[in-house]
Amino acid sequence: MSEEKLIFEKGAPGRRAATFPALDVPALDEAAWLPEALRRGAPPDLPEVGEQDLVRHYTRLSQRNIGIDTQIYPLGSCTMKYNPKVNEDVASRDGFRNVHPLQPDSTVQGALAVLWEMERWLAEIAGMPAVCLQPSAGAQGELTALLVCRAYHDSKGRRPRTVLVPDSSHGTNPASAAFCGYRVETVPSRADGTVDLADLRPRITPDVACLMMTNPNTVGVFERDVRAIADLLHDVDAQLYYDGANLNAICGVARPGDMGCDMMHFNVHKTFSTPHGGGGPGAGPIAVKEHLRPFLPVPRVRRGSDGTFSLDHGEPLSIGRVRSHTGNFGILLRGLVYLRSFGGDGLPEIARRAVLNANYLLSRLKGRFDAPYGARCMHEFVLSLSRQKRERGVSALDYAKRLADYGYHAPTVYFPLIVPEALMVEPVETEAKETLDALAEVLGAIDAEDPSALHAAPVNTPVGRLDEVGAARNPVLRWKR
Repeated sequence: MSEEKLIFEKGAPGRRAATFPALDVPALDEAAWLPEALRRGAPPDLPEVGEQDLVRHYTRLSQRNIGIDTQIYPLGSCTMKYNPKVNEDVASRDGFRNVHPLQPDSTVQGALAVLWEMERWLAEIAGMPAVCLQPSAGAQGELTALLVCRAYHDSKGRRPRTVLVPDSSHGTNPASAAFCGYRVETVPSRADGTVDLADLRPRITPDVACLMMTNPNTVGVFERDVRAIADLLHDVDAQLYYDGANLNAICGVARPGDMGCDMMHFNVHKTFSTPHGGGGPGAGPIAVKEHLRPFLPVPRVRRGSDGTFSLDHGEPLSIGRVRSHTGNFGILLRGLVYLRSFGGDGLPEIARRAVLNANYLLSRLKGRFDAPYGARCMHEFVLSLSRQKRERGVSALDYAKRLADYGYHAPTVYFPLIVPEALMVEPVETEAKETLDALAEVLGAIDAEDPSALHAAPVNTPVGRLDEVGAARNPVLRWKR
């Protein structure tokens, strides 16, 4: 495979990918409208490339990607599922694509109806009455819910300082809690991967604001004591937060609100099939129980008695806005199309197939790889390659790199931290049995290879194994001529 030069290294002075008409209005005086501190001494050094070379360059790069439209993408906890093209078709229609968020409410009734309906769907799925669509990602949803939690306690004249986070929770939980100003305390797991209730009980004091739980948790095990945990927290007016990262496993089958959870976020890209990866786009709506409703961000979509919609900013206890406008509208719209495609009766099929696929793939792999949490799982599972590391001198990273030679994106590696040499796999509900069989065969083939082949991998990719530590600590983020 030939090396692809950077776009900055292509072209020549004077080449253009577009031709603009001559300026037919007076030119702006840059000195009059741009402060001197913001003006450059010279134009930016941008590449000058013809249109054909530009198109070929980025097309070739796109063909080197491993993406969900070309291969299974079994990232545990990240849920890289197929994005139905009907979602994209609806989102690209003029009535949705060309509206502006600052238009008068009377001119965007269709868009407001989409947001209002999405709130109703999410409220029903959550088992909680109130929803806010503003957060742009799951992590921002976590932060928003924690700010709501803090506002609730403030309104009662309390300021608990601690957030409890199980060691099997989703990885962003402790970061979100710390960013919100809380002290984070880790709760250990039992041997079966669930929260150790005996260890948890003495930790629950009036100083606890909430416990953040992913259920099923990150090792793919359902937290069967969730109602007991909720009762313990509520005895001291602490809240139970549900991280929606793994909602795939229970969507339409069980509701977090019915488990005793007080607030949660949704990962629309994970559960409802919108684009995922590359830093966005994203949406992380939150749902809350009634006692937390007054503190939700504004504006909120309201439906009048005449059936018209409007944006309401009049919530005096609101924590305020956490994002511009009403959220990432295009992503929320895609998620609503997915929900409407399944309908309420079809949603449980998402969970059933996700769990079935994960258990089938686990059954194909458990004989060759160690499964520390047993032979059954929910929508994902974690393998440990510590035996391979000990006996063959190959690591989870070696397996991940070798998968690239076979054209597969690797599962999540080295997470969760409670599993040594972790390989975390989520096959999702949209993959066929034949695809799962092929992945199992490839992992088996890699496990039988000479360790030297794994240490050298990848060898069939445009770039070989990188110095990842060096790249992380000394990144080169800009091109210099």
